[in-house]
Amino acid sequence: MRYRAGDYDIVVVGAGHAGCEAALACARLGFRTAVLALNLDGIAMMACNPNIGGTAKGHLVREIDALGGEMGLNADATLIQSRLLNTAKGPAVHSLRAQVDKRRYHERMKAVMEDQPGLDIVQAEAARILTCGGRISGIETCGGAVLGCRAAVLATGVYLKGRVLIGDRAFASGPNGMFPANAFSASLLEHGFALQRLKTGTPARVHRDSVDFSVMSRQEGDAHILPFSFMTPEIKREQVPCYLTYTNPETHKIILENLHLSAMYSGLVEGIGPRYCPSIEDKVVRFKDKDRHQVFIEPEGLTTKEMYVQGMSTSLPEAVQVKMLRSMAGLENVKIMRPAYAIEYDCIDPTQLGPDLQARKLPGLFFAGQINGSSGYEEAAAQGILAGINAAQYVKGEPPLILDRATAYAGVLVDDLVTKGTKEPYRMMTSRAEYRLHLRQDNADLRLTALGRQVGLVEDARYDQMMRKREQVEKALAALGRVTLPADAALKRAMAEKEGLAPPQNGIGADALLRRPQWEYADVRELCPQLPEISREAAQQVEIGLRYEGYIKRQAAQIAEFKRLEGLALPEELDYAQIVGLRLEAREKLNRMRPRTLGQASRISGVSPADISVVMIELERRRRLEEER
Repeated sequence: MRYRAGDYDIVVVGAGHAGCEAALACARLGFRTAVLALNLDGIAMMACNPNIGGTAKGHLVREIDALGGEMGLNADATLIQSRLLNTAKGPAVHSLRAQVDKRRYHERMKAVMEDQPGLDIVQAEAARILTCGGRISGIETCGGAVLGCRAAVLATGVYLKGRVLIGDRAFASGPNGMFPANAFSASLLEHGFALQRLKTGTPARVHRDSVDFSVMSRQEGDAHILPFSFMTPEIKREQVPCYLTYTNPETHKIILENLHLSAMYSGLVEGIGPRYCPSIEDKVVRFKDKDRHQVFIEPEGLTTKEMYVQGMSTSLPEAVQVKMLRSMAGLENVKIMRPAYAIEYDCIDPTQLGPDLQARKLPGLFFAGQINGSSGYEEAAAQGILAGINAAQYVKGEPPLILDRATAYAGVLVDDLVTKGTKEPYRMMTSRAEYRLHLRQDNADLRLTALGRQVGLVEDARYDQMMRKREQVEKALAALGRVTLPADAALKRAMAEKEGLAPPQNGIGADALLRRPQWEYADVRELCPQLPEISREAAQQVEIGLRYEGYIKRQAAQIAEFKRLEGLALPEELDYAQIVGLRLEAREKLNRMRPRTLGQASRISGVSPADISVVMIELERRRRLEEER
């Protein structure tokens, strides 16, 4: 029976990592919001790996935090191990990664949402998109409830027609034994959305007591825990170790002998899997020259003995999984608690969206997370907060918040999805960002907090803290440029200890000294107490700014040229089919995707630099005609 369950400003469908950020953003911005979850026990569920962050993903978490999101705070409160990755490389690729307690992560996020004023949490399966006058007007559930709204965010994850595959077994299911969402895909098709089928997977979970850790390499966390959130004070917590083992020729033999039984290789899987997070079958087949692959044994939490076998995602039958795992050092007597599986699901072609994550053909309808073809908690959450903000901006009748490729990793993520599309689950990587020296994880607050403040999501305390950091950096840089350290006994002793060198006879500038990799701001200040006292985070900005000054200036010039192209808006009414000189493919794709700027047009697959030149000539022709009029 159909009934009116309530009227809201915004309805969010799905309460995974994208849905949580979207719903919290909308409610915190003052809009009456409802979020639908298939199961309340699945809110912010970590259905796969028990960690937050990682290479490039850690950047996304810090950007979510700088905008006023929740993921960083939640990870800080529930982490059980923390590591800063890639520290042997430059600061552009430093990325924070934390093992978290999966159950506590879910429980804390659920509590935050339950305590959020203006946010209703409803356990229900969405069935239909309702429209009125060509705009979104509501969401109807399978139970007949109609939730009226002025905007909606679809964050359905991997649940749409979810199908789990283990060997020759295939059955309708969401991740981790949850129910799938079988009704909603039909509504998307009815409204003209093109769907595609993707696949992902997860490794087995094994019992801790059945693992022999003594023959594995112990992996400890960092001595100093770096928080994800810029608002989290210093974290002092006992950390839990992870362990490293390896596959071996025997493991690979077992896999190859049973390859025909894998759902991936038997033809049972329809969806396309992730290239950058392959199954163990894919690794063994694609990298035949390798006689071993890393396998990390990671704890799922403090109140469970389940261990996650990272690196062993598979769709092989359960019996083969047991044999395969027991061929590795330390896992000879292992007991599987949850078998590995592959899961395939429906998602949309994201090129149907604008850079605000709004459907071009249905105003007021926004999409976020794995329904857009992305993969990963962090990618989902980044889209979630942007979709939530823009749904709120839409309801207010104000311009959307669009992050470009020179502003944030989240901007790179969204631009890649809506401009280039994806035929496989999209994963964020540092190599995707052209301006990664500028888009560092350590300066996400300096880049984005003011934008979060502008849309109303960043509170005074966060903004004031960012401004104090900015002021400290500016004052320290100015002071360093004014000070020359004399070649006295203290400098000679310090340089001998750190570098084995004697200082120049005329002394050395404080800024020049800090450009040397052996020195930190605190070391220089010890020799020169008149330098201002600043926070550890501000000191890091000063050190990076001085050491990479030339590279940063060069990238700033590249960003300026990028901004110039992004500033060249394309008229909404422009009919590319009528532009003489454009190739047929370019005409079709430009008319279908309707890029907002010349820069975005240049990144569309199939649009060549010659096509962009033709469009620029057309824009100039139109400008001159307008002047003549």
